[in-house]
Amino acid sequence: MVIGAGFASLSAATSLAQAGYRVTVLEKNEGPGGRARVFRAEGFTFDMGPSWYWMPDVFEQYFGRFGHKVADFYELVRLDPSYAVIFGENDFLNIPAQMPALRQMFEELEPGSAAQLDEFLRQAAYKYEVGINKFVHMPGRSLMEFADPRLLVDAVRLDVLQSMSKHVRRFFHNEKLLKLMEFPVLFLGATPQNTPALYSLMNYADLALGTWYPQGGMHKIVEAMVQVAQEQGVVLECAQEVQEIVVEKGRATGVRTASGFRAADVIVAGADYHHAEQHLLAPEYRHYDQKYWDTRTMAPSSLLFYLGVNKKLARLQHHNLFFDEDFNRHAQEIYEQPQWPTKPLFYASVPSKTDASVAPEGCENLFLLMPVAPDLADPEETRERYYHLMMDRLERLTGQSIRDAVVFKRSYAHADFVSDYHSFKGNAYGLANTLRQTAILKPSLKSKKVSNLYFTGQLTVPGPGVPPSLISGQVVAKEVVKENS
Repeated sequence: MVIGAGFASLSAATSLAQAGYRVTVLEKNEGPGGRARVFRAEGFTFDMGPSWYWMPDVFEQYFGRFGHKVADFYELVRLDPSYAVIFGENDFLNIPAQMPALRQMFEELEPGSAAQLDEFLRQAAYKYEVGINKFVHMPGRSLMEFADPRLLVDAVRLDVLQSMSKHVRRFFHNEKLLKLMEFPVLFLGATPQNTPALYSLMNYADLALGTWYPQGGMHKIVEAMVQVAQEQGVVLECAQEVQEIVVEKGRATGVRTASGFRAADVIVAGADYHHAEQHLLAPEYRHYDQKYWDTRTMAPSSLLFYLGVNKKLARLQHHNLFFDEDFNRHAQEIYEQPQWPTKPLFYASVPSKTDASVAPEGCENLFLLMPVAPDLADPEETRERYYHLMMDRLERLTGQSIRDAVVFKRSYAHADFVSDYHSFKGNAYGLANTLRQTAILKPSLKSKKVSNLYFTGQLTVPGPGVPPSLISGQVVAKEVVKENS
């Protein structure tokens, strides 16, 4: 039995079915995908969550496990430019997809930096190879997993003890380049000063492997995963919220939903880990207490707006990062002094620039995201204030009116994450990837008190993000098979 139908849950369910298990997935919401659900309104198709497609090799490897290729399910397009970074009025930086043009851009901003970029990416490539193909596949249940001397050598070379901030500044000095190299960690849950330099592997994923887009939208990945799951015999039941994990003598016997008791030999909880452990289990079977959860460092939540615009928009790429305000100040207001930000950074996605199917002809599909601290009150008046703050800057910096062309608008923030996903503190991305919350220091993928209960997803190993979630499901499935065959 698998609880939830997000990326990690579908990955776990399909991997277990391939290993010979009869698997049922119970999903709370009306459709699969978790945070990657989709909705349609007024002729627009909106991906509700992830919008960046990085690490294409992870997706190919995943579908390859089941005899498929990505191309069997959706057309993948590499974006060029990968994205735009907006630093101010008439100060736009389009990030080239091709390495020669990227090197030239670096060199123009900081003489000598093209060679520095080569060395930075050489080191980042090693971290990516070891991190994504080796370390993230470890279940993180014992220090003995790292006892191999070769792994200790790898760990030293992965720069886990140096901060991302210091690492980047060894190579670059130009302020624009520093922001460009540090931006991926903003979504990992800590400032660059508190994020291990290991995560320069994200820069390799960004600048070397590229930014891609599945035609039809990110939900195409979910549709493909559901198809593969069903090919393997997985049964998916939506609108079936699990209300209790039933345990007898230290062993889960099944789950209870509104429709009654459902027996299970093994349970994998892919729903929010905090919710599954603190609300679905009786107190005596919880390994962690509320104090433990309250002392975890969370990755950001998000204030989102899904907008349908009845005209074409100029001076915007598919992905656009608005860095016209202070990067470090916004990061501090998320992680160190949690509050609604004073002058936030934000992100705008216009997938209709690449994909005509997501908006009516002559229109644009516009998605706004502002990273914010978790566990904040988000009343409608607060959402509206930040909507207009973002739109003021969006209109001024791109030199066009947009608000008067909005024909559809929907907001989404903390309360929605809690309502739809039982998200702990309304977080959007899971636990922060700090050194103290890495590998064995994350919440365990195996219950310490219920012998046949496992966990998967963004609050356990390997961490937040779509590719890590795919891997998380595979890792937990491997542990289930190892211990229950």
